[in-house]
Amino acid sequence: MQMSSTTTPFDMAVMNDLDRFHLVADVIDRVPLHGSQADYAKQALRDKRIEHKQYIAKYGEDMPEISRWKWSGRTNATKGARSF
Repeated sequence: MQMSSTTTPFDMAVMNDLDRFHLVADVIDRVPLHGSQADYAKQALRDKRIEHKQYIAKYGEDMPEISRWKWSGRTNATKGARSF
C-alpha cells in the first residue's frame, strides 16, 4: 500500500496528538469511567482518526465534518448538553 503525502492542517494536529480526538481520549484516561464505557469511546475516537486518514488520502482535504466545524460558543454549564 502506498502512503499518501497529503497533509492538511487538521492532519498536522493529529500527527502531533493535538487534535480533538486525542484530547478527548486524554480526558477519558483521567476521568473515572467504567471499563467498557471508556473502551468503546476510545475505540470510536481511534476509528475516527483512521477514517480521517483514509479520507485525506483519497480526497486530499479534511473530511467535511472537520473542515466545516464551527465553535458554537455554548458550554455544558450554560446549555446543560454534552458535545464533542
